[in-house]
Amino acid sequence: MADGVYFGLMSGTSMDGVDGIAVQFTAGKPPVVLGEAHVGFSQGLRDALFALQAPGDNELEREALAANALATRYAVCCHELASMSGYSSAKVRAIGVHGQTVRHRPEKGYTRQINNPALLAEMTNIDIVADFRSRDVAAGGQGAPLVPAFHATIFGSKNETRVVCNLGGISNITILSADGGVHGFDCGPANALLDEWAHRHLQRPFDEGGHFAAQGQVHQPLLNVLLDEPFFEQQPPKSTGRDLFNPEWLDTKLVGFEKVSPEDVQATLVALTAITVAREIERHASDCRAVYVCGGGARNPVLMKAIEQALGETGVAGVPVMTTDALGVPPQQVEALAFAWLAMRCVARKPGSVPAVTGAAGERVLGAIYPR
Repeated sequence: MADGVYFGLMSGTSMDGVDGIAVQFTAGKPPVVLGEAHVGFSQGLRDALFALQAPGDNELEREALAANALATRYAVCCHELASMSGYSSAKVRAIGVHGQTVRHRPEKGYTRQINNPALLAEMTNIDIVADFRSRDVAAGGQGAPLVPAFHATIFGSKNETRVVCNLGGISNITILSADGGVHGFDCGPANALLDEWAHRHLQRPFDEGGHFAAQGQVHQPLLNVLLDEPFFEQQPPKSTGRDLFNPEWLDTKLVGFEKVSPEDVQATLVALTAITVAREIERHASDCRAVYVCGGGARNPVLMKAIEQALGETGVAGVPVMTTDALGVPPQQVEALAFAWLAMRCVARKPGSVPAVTGAAGERVLGAIYPR
């Protein structure tokens, strides 16, 4: 193992900012978190990133400028981590940075996470490990989700089957079987659509605490239409993103439901996320004993309760739903910690993927290194 201090950076499909973590990895011991930070994105940067989700004019230049702006925000986060942890750049082995996904089309042989790791190396004077997904795609995999290998290391148990559910812009689950098996895949939309609807009707970036959804009722006919999506019936390995679950997808589904109140639409979108997660758990992890949630959705008690209720209506009734705090890792730290771990694996030239998850031809060392 390439022991040492690593920084991990993750900016997900919600595009609200970057979460950072400083962590000490030592062989044979659990990782020790030394500090964490969150640096938000300006509205201008968020608008630029959202615009890159769809084809448009002058994409190459707009992407390059957005990548430079991202690298600057990543550098700010790294400086905050260095200050909090007390570790100067000379003492940090590497920074694992996911980049910002703007296209994810593994069926066409590519996935695109924009970033300027060379610029970030210049600004931080630390080795950068980036571009984690493309090697898995090159090996015939989905390139996502990549965190199950990390989940297995940190959250696995020999005594029971557990599910780790990440509620970011997209929902995904990792199934950690008691026999050591690891599986995982994307389930469908989560905060991507919830945030979009909240922005339209509250002029806020998200539905804080789920209060907006709590004011509404699930509209069953609309829910049935939302659930009529081929992706939900696909067998793993599978992954998705804003290429599919975007405002245009939602608007198409809403045709004929213009009289449904905004609150009821939000409540129905919560139900969509909860049901698609619960159905996948029933199909692929019916023996699970607990579901541990991380990501931004872990801070939404309405969504958490909806998942527990949806599970109660399946063949896995009675399974508790809680955050990864119960396993010793705060939910907002999990993904950044995972990319610090993947950076450590890359530095050690050890594989970071699970072929059973992504569908790749075999294990691969993930990431490209940009020296300090």
